[in-house]
Amino acid sequence: MVTENGRKVVEMETMIAEFERVANDLTRQIAAEEKRTGIKDRWDCAYSTFAYAARLRRDNLLKSAEDLKVALYAARREHENTAAELRRLHPEATRDNDDNLALRFLPF
Repeated sequence: MVTENGRKVVEMETMIAEFERVANDLTRQIAAEEKRTGIKDRWDCAYSTFAYAARLRRDNLLKSAEDLKVALYAARREHENTAAELRRLHPEATRDNDDNLALRFLPF
């Protein structure tokens, strides 16, 4: 259970990083498109449809990343609680145990 919770935490961190990376790429593309067209006001009727769509996608990715950060906080707490419970129930567990290895290598 501890290892499963640890994997869940790592997967969520990976997803957040990927969402933020793609959002940064989109920000650069939006800036390049606005520079190319000379129109930066997204409410201008001549504003680039590509830039508009990229903005929507970027904003959705950033919202998803923020939502995942909330879920990540809960997942980390669950992981910590499960690990503490495991230590309480099995204080004799060795460092070679897979569950203990997962605890040592997860970023917190």
